[in-house]
Amino acid sequence: MLTLVTGAAGFIGSHLVDRLLADGHEVVGVDDRSSGANVQPGVELWEMDVSDPALAERAAVRRPEVVFHLAAQVSVRLSVADPLGDARTNVVGTANVLEAARAAGSRKVVFTSSCAVYGVPDALPVPPDAELRPASPYAASKVAGEVYAGMYRRLHGIDFTTLTLANVYGPRQTPEGEAGVVSIFTDALLAGRPTKVFGDGAQTRDYVYVGDVVDAFARAGGEAGGGLRLNVGTGVQTTDRDLHSLVAAAAGAPDEPEFAPPRLGDLPAMAIDPRPTREALGWEPGTVLREGLAETVAWARDRNPVRP
Repeated sequence: MLTLVTGAAGFIGSHLVDRLLADGHEVVGVDDRSSGANVQPGVELWEMDVSDPALAERAAVRRPEVVFHLAAQVSVRLSVADPLGDARTNVVGTANVLEAARAAGSRKVVFTSSCAVYGVPDALPVPPDAELRPASPYAASKVAGEVYAGMYRRLHGIDFTTLTLANVYGPRQTPEGEAGVVSIFTDALLAGRPTKVFGDGAQTRDYVYVGDVVDAFARAGGEAGGGLRLNVGTGVQTTDRDLHSLVAAAAGAPDEPEFAPPRLGDLPAMAIDPRPTREALGWEPGTVLREGLAETVAWARDRNPVRP
């Protein structure tokens, strides 16, 4: 099967490309190389922005069966500072990717969303049919993308599945994005630099390993899950303070963070319910946090072997 992956050189996208190739699929990647340099040899890469109208022309020639749309502006804080820039990438870019899928005659688009769309939840873990309460331009852009995907399904018959991701972590991660704290803690602790926890450390997040995430993407590329929003997380809450302890243990570093005032706008708690995803795709997370963090720290240490 010919697949197209936007954001193919990024953190999650590059892992997805690895998985699709291992499964025997052909991959065309799209990436402007602004936030990732993970390009596999032999992969056809279109170095372009996802909002470039030429994307539809190229897709119409190559005709991918499934489009995995991962390219995005992922920083909540940057979206607040530059909402127009966020919308250009995440709203206009998504509309352009959907138009490319239409021009290509693609069977399905797998759209990447974020648990940020749920805002402050009424209960945890959040089910995928919970009310959407975007509290940032970034979250609003993800809601808009899902609305566009549903509209294209009704108007043009292109199937879609929305995968709403928890805080994804793992090798190749950068400090940007919702789970960037794992990368920040890892790099600082390996280098012997100070680390910082905001507030009292009791804020919680749902951390899901990148290998488990790409398994959900690979499954969503099939016939299952059409027209659904599905959560890709563990349903387990981990506090910032406990996360620091786990990363410190994996790095063999002191567990002695500094504490800073809480940041305005940070959610107090988040976890998403993956049970409907198990029913729809046969997927469930298989990597416990301690094991995933060990893999992440080992990768970071190998990348810079002068670290202790």
